[in-house]
Amino acid sequence: MDDDINLESVYASFVSLQKDIPFLEEFKGFYFSEQENIGSDISSFNKPSYATRKDHSADKLKISAFFDEGALSETVTKEVFSPEVVRRDFPILNQKVNGRQLIWFDNAATTQKPQAVIDEIARFYANDNSNIHRAAHTLAERSTDAYEGARNKVREFIHASSADEIIFVRGTTEGINLITQTYGRKYIRQGDEIIVSTLDHHANIVPWQQLAKEKDAKLLAIPVDGKGDVIMEEYERLLSPRTKVVSIGHVNNTFGTVSPVKTMIDRAKQYNARVVIDGAQSVAHTKVDVQSLGCDFFVFSGHKIYAPNGIGVVYGKKELLDILPPWQGGGNMIKDVTLEETQFNAAPARFEAGTPNVADAVGLGVALDYVRKVGLENIEKYEHELTEYARSRLSEISGLHIIGHPKERISVISFILDGIPTVKAGQLLNKEGIAVRAGHHCAQPSLRRFGLEATIRPSFSFYNTKAEVDSLVAAILTVQANYKDFYI
Repeated sequence: MDDDINLESVYASFVSLQKDIPFLEEFKGFYFSEQENIGSDISSFNKPSYATRKDHSADKLKISAFFDEGALSETVTKEVFSPEVVRRDFPILNQKVNGRQLIWFDNAATTQKPQAVIDEIARFYANDNSNIHRAAHTLAERSTDAYEGARNKVREFIHASSADEIIFVRGTTEGINLITQTYGRKYIRQGDEIIVSTLDHHANIVPWQQLAKEKDAKLLAIPVDGKGDVIMEEYERLLSPRTKVVSIGHVNNTFGTVSPVKTMIDRAKQYNARVVIDGAQSVAHTKVDVQSLGCDFFVFSGHKIYAPNGIGVVYGKKELLDILPPWQGGGNMIKDVTLEETQFNAAPARFEAGTPNVADAVGLGVALDYVRKVGLENIEKYEHELTEYARSRLSEISGLHIIGHPKERISVISFILDGIPTVKAGQLLNKEGIAVRAGHHCAQPSLRRFGLEATIRPSFSFYNTKAEVDSLVAAILTVQANYKDFYI
């Protein structure tokens, strides 16, 4: 049409005109999507409602639905990746702890949040906060659109076939419990077998263990070799017609082991078993395509991928979710209620009873936008390089023993120090401003395979640097040199 406008050209001109405006720098960290994020402190600006704006979404207008390059000029792009630039987007990293620059090497426990996520949550509460779905007013429309928009972002990120396959939960632990209490309670019978891995987090062991005891079923564990890899021959030996569920972690949180989940899923399908993948430690580090994997369920936590705490995801194949009973009862998950009977909603609403965590779901959507903008390929490549550098540097330290040497690994190293208790070592590193995890990492079976109860675990993200690894090495040498003099 003759009157079509090239919005990208218009916006480029707009940004160019603003270069000399003094206050523009204050808005550099703000996130802009199809929800015109203006910032909570400029509420005098007029904004159309989400319901109105969705007809003029970024997708329909052929504009990037993620970050605005003009507004986030210092944020990395897929074309230009730099950890030093990434760090500028994470305000928590700018502080000192015990007089030292904070070095956050506890990313397997939780990741830090970019300013865009922090701003969007604040903006949501300042502008759009409402319960969703059951209202006719503007704020409910905005909140509903934002919540369901986040669901669709998750669908795109893990390549699910439908947004109806995405259930919001509090995190991986609740997600696995949801699966055990719906699919497990309905379909597991006496004598059936459930397979997990010795590498798994407690969240993928305890719920299945409880279900097995309740149903008089058997819980079997895939053994691990001396390097920290699952023994595939033993896995195949465990599989049988009695196998009803295989539930395994994609990536182990103690050694960083990347298990061959695609092969393991294919083997399980030969016995018509359902497969659950715990993606808590993989989703931030490598591309996930649930359709390509062929798993029945995939679960992950938002806080492991730069999103808020208290939000997570269960992906389930639609044909499975449609036949599963609800887990919790209450509002939102019902279609009709009488005093004698209740008709339940279809998935995913059937599994989201009560008022959902709307703001943190929105925050998760922004975090996924951020990761997609940086590029998972860039992240995976850089983190692999950084992890191998750290393994090499740590291996140079006398009296330090790295635990686990898996063939394929991601962003996690476990080690122990001769003569220094693990918890004490963690406390001493904290005095140097270095945050590491020291303990059993909620994965006691994997550590006990190596005769250990605890390790020191640095874990890395794309905002960490080789210089920080060098600081860790220097701090360990200081702890070793001074420990006997000061602490014995």
